[in-house]
Amino acid sequence: MKLKKLFTVGIAILLLVLLLAACGGNSEDTNDASGEGESSGDEANTEESVSFRLAHNQPENHPIHLSLEEFTNLATEKSDGNIEIQIHPNGQLGAEREVIESVKAGTLEMAKVSAGALEAFEESYKIFSLPYLFESEEHYYDVMDNSETVKEIYNSTEDDGFIAIGWYTSGQRSIYTVDQKVETPDDMKGLKIRVQESPTSIAMIEAMGGSPTPMAFGDVYTSLQSGILDGAENNENALTQNNHGEVAKAYSYTEHQFVPDILIINSNTWNGLSDELKQALIDAAEESKESHKDRWAESIEEAKAAAEEMGVEFFEVDKQAFIDAAAPLHDEFVSESDTNAKYFEDIKSFAQ
Repeated sequence: MKLKKLFTVGIAILLLVLLLAACGGNSEDTNDASGEGESSGDEANTEESVSFRLAHNQPENHPIHLSLEEFTNLATEKSDGNIEIQIHPNGQLGAEREVIESVKAGTLEMAKVSAGALEAFEESYKIFSLPYLFESEEHYYDVMDNSETVKEIYNSTEDDGFIAIGWYTSGQRSIYTVDQKVETPDDMKGLKIRVQESPTSIAMIEAMGGSPTPMAFGDVYTSLQSGILDGAENNENALTQNNHGEVAKAYSYTEHQFVPDILIINSNTWNGLSDELKQALIDAAEESKESHKDRWAESIEEAKAAAEEMGVEFFEVDKQAFIDAAAPLHDEFVSESDTNAKYFEDIKSFAQ
């Protein structure tokens, strides 16, 4: 009996060893198959699709909105359908300062904002708000398209949560008031003039003799209408696209600033994209920017004609007195740092 019992135990142990050996073989086969599967998956990897929101503060009939629509369509096309961008116009997602904060925080992927608004987030952007920095439209376009200074400023905010990937012209800014033409800095005395929330623009209006009033763009119409403001400074499209010509009837061509619109994107969003998708966005911004130049020029001609029908009068101005009044702002900017001096010199070199 004892021998029989030992024999039975031996058989059981043998069966257990055979069973474990079989399991080990199956495990090895499975691992080999898994390895082949992983390799096959890498080879078949395809571009990941992304979806962004893009905010701006202009109405849907404004030329910048039309150009941003072109940008989004081109981005989709150039990425083979892997980029989808939804535009939120009219300040739907907040005023410019608010949407910049949202892009920085990553709760919004992209925005089109004025370079003047970006000054509060990165000091180097203040150069674009310097009055009479650009000597002509040709000078302005040449700098924005080709200057290394512009590229450096675009990337200077990466650690702060966003970078710029392109620009659009927003024309040349001039003074307009409810009922008083402005021909000299003396005419500006006592006038409450809306400016962008830009320290440089505030200093500019003070230098030109006026009383600067920083305000979100969406509040300008009612402030002109109610008398909180005597005037504002912007391009001719503001008279028609934003209806300011209904309440402001005197537009004086001081032509004191070219302040570009800047296309920004959250840093983490940008860094998470493949090189191919980054290039698609850059190419789309470049192509739509070039179309926008022509679109803008046509819109200004149409805006002036429409504003005249609204009763707006346009006045030519001898700008030299305004240029002289604003000159100290250039000196102050250059003296602040070697970087400022380098940027200023680079931009001015394009006019030579």
